[in-house]
Amino acid sequence: MTLKEIAKEANVSISTVSRVINQNNTKAASPQVQERIWEIVRKSGYTPNSSARALKLGPNVPVLETKAKAIACFYARGDVAVSDLFFSHIAKAIEQEAFKSNFFMKYSFTALEISNPEIVSRIAAFQVDGAVILGRYDKQLLQFLTEHYKHIVYAGLNPMGNKYDQVVCEGTDITFSAISYLHELGHTKIGYIGEQNNEVRYTAFKESLEKLGLPFLQKNTANVKLSYEGGYQGALHLMNAKSDITAIFCANDNTAIGVIKALRERGYRIPEDISVIGVDDIETAQYLSPMLTTVHIPTEDIGRVVAKILIDRINGGHKLPMKIVLPFYIAKRDTCAPPSKHRKTFTTPDSPT
Repeated sequence: MTLKEIAKEANVSISTVSRVINQNNTKAASPQVQERIWEIVRKSGYTPNSSARALKLGPNVPVLETKAKAIACFYARGDVAVSDLFFSHIAKAIEQEAFKSNFFMKYSFTALEISNPEIVSRIAAFQVDGAVILGRYDKQLLQFLTEHYKHIVYAGLNPMGNKYDQVVCEGTDITFSAISYLHELGHTKIGYIGEQNNEVRYTAFKESLEKLGLPFLQKNTANVKLSYEGGYQGALHLMNAKSDITAIFCANDNTAIGVIKALRERGYRIPEDISVIGVDDIETAQYLSPMLTTVHIPTEDIGRVVAKILIDRINGGHKLPMKIVLPFYIAKRDTCAPPSKHRKTFTTPDSPT
C-alpha cells in the first residue's frame, strides 16, 4: 500500500499522512484522523520506502533498510483496558515510536482472550519479535507470554519483578503524593475507591494513612473495577455505608468520573462537601465540571520509552533487565479543597439515602 492509497482511504491529503506516520507530529491532524490513519497502516502492513523517508526526515535521522518487524501488545486488565484512554494513549505512543525504527504493532490482545484455548493457539502461531504488557497482569498471563515471547517489556503503575524490562510510574509514590496533598489541605478522613486485590495503589493507600498518622477504616473503602461504573457503584457504597470521610482517593480517573456522577446525583457538592482526586490525568479530566484534580502520568513518554527499550532488547542492545521510572505530578484543579465545617456529610441524619 502506498501513501497515496492510505490518504485516499483516510480521506486526507498525502502530506497529512506523511506527517503523521513519518514525523509523529501530534498537530498534523486531529486525534480522530490520526487514529484512522494508523488503523489503515496496521491493517495494510504498510512499509515506508527508505529512500523517500530519508529525503523527508533529513540526513540526521537514521533510516533502517531491514525488513519490517512486528510487536504485539497485551492489555493485561482485560476489555476495560482496551477502552481506557490511559492505556490506549500508551499503546498509540508505542506504535508511533516503533514505526520510526521499522517495527509495527501487528497484534493487540486482552488478558481475557488468553483464557480461550482456540484464541491461544492462534496467538501462539503469530510471529512477532517482542511483546508489551500494559497494566497489572496475573501469573497466567505472564506465564503465557514468557512461554511464547523471548522479549517482553511491561508498562504500568504496578512494578513487576526484576527479571523483565519495565517502564513505570511508581504506584506507591503516586498514592503517597495524592494522600499527602489531601492531608496538606486539611483532610484527615480519606476514603478509597478502586480495586484492592493485588493492587499497589490500595496497599499504598493504607501505608500512606499510617505514615501520616491517619485512621484506616475498611468501611471507608470500596472494592470495585477501575471503570466509570465501578466508581459510580463505589460511591453509592460509601454513601450507603455512611462513611465518615471528607475526601476520596480514586485509583484512576475513570473511577473518579463515576464517583463524581454518583455524588452529584445525591446532591453533594464537589469540592464543598467532599473532595475527589484521581490518577492518570486523561484528557477528559480537564473537561469535567468541576475539572478533576488528578495525578498526571506521562503516557506518551511511557509509550515512547517502552518502544525504545523493546527494540533495543530485540536488537541485542542490552542484556540485563532494565527498569525506567518516570516522574509524575499532581494536576491541581477544582475537585479538591480544604474540608468545610458546614459541609453535607454522608453521616448527616437528613442526608440523601
